Amino acid sequence: MNTRREFIKKMGACSTSLMLPGILFPFTSFYGNRGTSNWVTTEINTGKIRGIRNDGVSVFIGIPYAGKVSGNRRFRKPGVMSAWTGIRDTYELEAPAIQGPRRGEPTPAEDCLFLNVWTPANDGKKRPVMFYSHGGGFVIGSGGSAGQDGSNLARNFDVVVVETNHRLGMLGFMYLDEVAGSEYVGSGNMGLLDIVEGLKWVHENIHVFGGDPNNVMIFGESGGGAKTSCLYAMPDAAPYFNKASIESGPGVRMLTKDMAAQNTEYVLQEFGLTNKTWRKLLDIPTDEILKVQAKVPFTPPYQGKSTNQKAADPTPVGFGPVVDGIALPYHPFDPIAPDISKDKPLMVGWNEDEFTFFMWERRDTEFPTLDFDGLKVRLESQFGEDTPKIIETYRDSLPNASPADIYIAVSSITMIGLGSVEIAQRKLEQGGAPVYLYNFGYKSEVKIPGTDYAMGTPHAMDISFKFNNEIPPKEGEPDRPSFFGGGRPERFQASHNMAALWTSFAKNGRPLVKELPEWPAYSLSNKATMRIDAQCEIIKNRYAKELEMWTEIGRLNE
Repeated sequence: MNTRREFIKKMGACSTSLMLPGILFPFTSFYGNRGTSNWVTTEINTGKIRGIRNDGVSVFIGIPYAGKVSGNRRFRKPGVMSAWTGIRDTYELEAPAIQGPRRGEPTPAEDCLFLNVWTPANDGKKRPVMFYSHGGGFVIGSGGSAGQDGSNLARNFDVVVVETNHRLGMLGFMYLDEVAGSEYVGSGNMGLLDIVEGLKWVHENIHVFGGDPNNVMIFGESGGGAKTSCLYAMPDAAPYFNKASIESGPGVRMLTKDMAAQNTEYVLQEFGLTNKTWRKLLDIPTDEILKVQAKVPFTPPYQGKSTNQKAADPTPVGFGPVVDGIALPYHPFDPIAPDISKDKPLMVGWNEDEFTFFMWERRDTEFPTLDFDGLKVRLESQFGEDTPKIIETYRDSLPNASPADIYIAVSSITMIGLGSVEIAQRKLEQGGAPVYLYNFGYKSEVKIPGTDYAMGTPHAMDISFKFNNEIPPKEGEPDRPSFFGGGRPERFQASHNMAALWTSFAKNGRPLVKELPEWPAYSLSNKATMRIDAQCEIIKNRYAKELEMWTEIGRLNE
């Protein structure tokens, strides 16, 4: 029987060729219309910078936060940041990490350590800081995707928003500790350590943007959720944040050293190198690196408990964070929640229909026509002899659901939901700060192309909602339906609700909003879930029958 890790790995592998930036986040750049904006200048610890003030928000785009990571710094911690004289313009996006071209963004580059800041004002106030790590697994994405523009959060909820570019793929997660010597310790987690450098930058500089360095929330979606899971467990990150939210990317477990070494062995063989000649990796052009990287599977946000794949399967497992015992000492939430963040509140959750995104991405137009025999065939490839019990449980819990509905429900909860529940359980068992569990449930009417099946609440749809980027048009302007969110006006309220809950958590460590139901912390007595929609509701012990079944067959807490 395949493990959940293998299931997600399969989905990731088949998705990689389709997960292009312009598809995943189909938006243009967002740094504003300079013709109707005013310049704003401030000074950080490396020099003066000039951004744009537009419609009540000051925006600084493309600020360097750490030094060189190319040449002899490849696979190592960044070089020292150099100060500059004069005023540096920071109102246009800078290079994202090495990957394929991104719509509306500069050409990706190896030296990619830039961040973006949105603030209501550079006025010395102490606003909460919301520090976001982008999605795209561990191989694509940037802090410059327009769906995650922080302007509305800053303007409407009086917070400061920060997003980084950081190393990805082979350049961010190539484990060389065992072949390259002491200078390369932590090499398997350079992408995470870049984010830590961004957090350090916030600690030293955010006060000049009206932010409070002692009230920082880290959050992220999909791969960004997995990165947030890791940061929650990293000693280097611990001093620089106070709370976290893990969204559709439950990083319960990450790659082991054996799995990461397997990737390294594969890469060296592909380039005709050995452990003794590894240093030639420093001179290989990035386009050649991308060619080899494309042969490696897409790493899912978390791994199953199988920790030694090498004997049974010599193929690489994909690039992602490594439990190296140093930068990432342990699996983030296995077997327990990280003690280092015991006193830091946590939110965790997922979208109700995560898997419709992957059906859209794979151009699967057949699943809506499934009958129950076809459903059994599809699920058997993942769940084997447990398939009849799974179908029976879901038919009982969802008596009006079609086979396609059950397929989406099963795939969504096994891909993302079970890991999210596992994190909530582990955090609760720790007995420290509270944990809050959510489901995002606003239903989009947008159909999967080639079908009459609605997207519902797909993976990644929450991004524009929690950033409050689903807002009514200005007077005299037409309403433009969003790519996933659709065109129903109810989406504006759902977006407001989600953004209000997230910013409340950023401010106080409690996601409480006056006009919404009181969201209790997750506990054994209530197992409370906030269902986020245009009308929010608290659901106690949600998915009780399903979770009992997943536990019985060993898929929850596997």
